[in-house]
Amino acid sequence: MGTTSSSPVRIGVLLPTREQAISGSFAAAPLLDFARQAEDLGFDSLWAGDSLTARPRLDPLVVLSAAGAVTERLHLGTAALTPALRHPLIGANMAASLDHVCAGRLTLALGSGFPMPETEAEFAAVGASYQARGARLDDIAALWRHAWQESGLAAGGGVYEGRFWQARDLDRLPRPARPGGPPLWLAGSDTPRVLERVARHYDGWLPFLPRPQAYRHAWDRIKELSAAAGRAPGAVTPGLYATLTVNDDAAAARAELEHYIHHYYGASLEQMAAFQAYAWGSAQACADALAAYVRAGARHLVIRIGSLTPQPQLKQLADVLLPRLKEISA
Repeated sequence: MGTTSSSPVRIGVLLPTREQAISGSFAAAPLLDFARQAEDLGFDSLWAGDSLTARPRLDPLVVLSAAGAVTERLHLGTAALTPALRHPLIGANMAASLDHVCAGRLTLALGSGFPMPETEAEFAAVGASYQARGARLDDIAALWRHAWQESGLAAGGGVYEGRFWQARDLDRLPRPARPGGPPLWLAGSDTPRVLERVARHYDGWLPFLPRPQAYRHAWDRIKELSAAAGRAPGAVTPGLYATLTVNDDAAAARAELEHYIHHYYGASLEQMAAFQAYAWGSAQACADALAAYVRAGARHLVIRIGSLTPQPQLKQLADVLLPRLKEISA
């Protein structure tokens, strides 16, 4: 999904798979109820995070497959998938399979792994290298695209020779439902290297920058780099990952968000808000906070509800935030 400054704003919501794990439940039925409600309320997309041992939760590709079977319109996405946790050929096959289940409604935002000791241990647990993990992610993305291409495979194109990965018989893998495969976004920050990688190699950018001004600056730079690389306008979708807690009592909203952050990260809201996007208070206040990002260029927002019981806040967000953000143009 490419975008221009006049592209419509799309709003997605994150499935609470990690929240379930914190609460000690891994039941699928509440997640499917959440998916149905999100579609009924008018959200555009539904996303799931990924972690094996660092922040345990149900596998996002399995959960999204189930969500795709009980929804018809919602776009599905990973926010974010860590490809290094799976062998690249298995990952390519799982993604192609999911794309068929949801009839081409899939986007894969990819991450190289959050820089913390738990992530390094998670990589070690599956035998993945933690070193040069950004470059390794780019290599897997290139392998997947090679496996998913529609032409050329029969004439020897089933062989991939990358920097870190080499593979044969890619032409024997199932193709995704969408020609060329689902869009691949990079979930990352605004470092020069990340912006260059997004501009050259990815179909979207999913940061969680805490300030709209920084977002605008980074997005302008991605557009410059993308044009210099010869890519068409709109080739990269500017996304945003933001955490909201809704309560008309702003103090109560902050307290709930603080409780959530402590249980999710083992850190304080003040610590996490230094590098992630957060807003709390009334639905209108949350909408106003995100509106600044929309004006800065964001066109597909992924909302994580900062609550261990997030479902009651869905309707408040749908009633106020969806129409408010969709009426804004950059």
